[in-house]
Amino acid sequence: MSLRPTLETRLAQPTMEGAGVKLHRAFGFQDPSELDPFLLFDDFRNDRPQDYEAGFPWHPHRGIETITYVLSGTVEHADSLGNRGTLSDGAVQWMTAGSGILHQEMPSGNFAGQMHGFQLWGNLPAAHKMTAPRYQDIKGEDIPVVTDDDGTRVKVITGEFWGKRGPVDGIAADPQYLDVFVPAGVKKTFRIDTYRRAFAYVFEGAGAFVDAAPPEGVRLEKEVAGQEVNIRDLSGNRTLIRFGNGDEVTVQAGPDGVRFLLISGAPIEEPVAWHGPIVMNTREELMQAMTDLRNGTFIKPVH
Repeated sequence: MSLRPTLETRLAQPTMEGAGVKLHRAFGFQDPSELDPFLLFDDFRNDRPQDYEAGFPWHPHRGIETITYVLSGTVEHADSLGNRGTLSDGAVQWMTAGSGILHQEMPSGNFAGQMHGFQLWGNLPAAHKMTAPRYQDIKGEDIPVVTDDDGTRVKVITGEFWGKRGPVDGIAADPQYLDVFVPAGVKKTFRIDTYRRAFAYVFEGAGAFVDAAPPEGVRLEKEVAGQEVNIRDLSGNRTLIRFGNGDEVTVQAGPDGVRFLLISGAPIEEPVAWHGPIVMNTREELMQAMTDLRNGTFIKPVH
C-alpha cells in the first residue's frame, strides 16, 4: 500500500452563478485534466435567503453529469422532459444530461433560512456524450451509512465502501462519492483504488492530511503504517485537497473532528471542448450544440 501525496491544498473561492446565487467554487473552468473525470465543484452554502433565492433558472446541459447533494434546505427542480421534484436534507440528485436537457434548480432555506449543498460536474466519455438524459433522485434515508468502532461515520453515496454500496449506479466514470466524519483526535486511513483521481473537500471542523513525501528540506517526524510521512496541513472549512497517485488517504482529525467529502473517479483522458454548461470533445461538436440551441433542436426526442 502507498499513501497518496497531497498535490495541492486551496480554499474555495467566492463566485456568483445562476440568477445571482452567491457560492464558493473549489475548482472549475480551469485545466479539465487536473481532476479528470470531474470538471467543477461548487459549495452553495448561505445563511441569508437573499444570497440564494434567485436560484438557477432554465439553462441547458449537454455532455456531462451534474451531482447535487443537499445537506440542509430544499432544491426544487424541473426539466424540459416534464420531470419535477424536490431535494431535501441529505438527498442526492445525479442527473445525466447526455444528449441535452434544459432544467432549473430553485433553492429554499430551512426553518432558519439556511441553505447548504454541493454540486459536482462529472464529464462523460465520447461514447456517452449523446446518451438519453436521465435522473437518479435519492432520498437521504436511502443512502447507507457505515460506522467504525472509533466513531468514524461514512455515508456511501455511490461506489462501494466498507461493504456497503451507494444507491446511485450506472455512472460512466465509476465514481466513489463519500461523506466522511472522523471524530476529534482520531487518525483514519481510507483506501482508494490506484487508478482513480481523487480529492477531498473539508466543510466542517479541521484535519491534517498525511502526506507521503514532505516538502523539500523538511525533516520527517511522523510515522504511519511503518512509513515515515509528513503532516502537511491542517485543512478546515471550504478547503480542497487534491491527491496524487497511491492506494490510501490518511487524515488526523482536529480537536472538533473533521467532516469532508472524499471523491474519486476513473479518468476519461479525452479531449475537452467546454463552453459554460456544455462539454463536448471537439470544437465542431460544441458549435453544433450552440446551433441546436438556436434552432430549437437541442432536446432530442425520447422514444
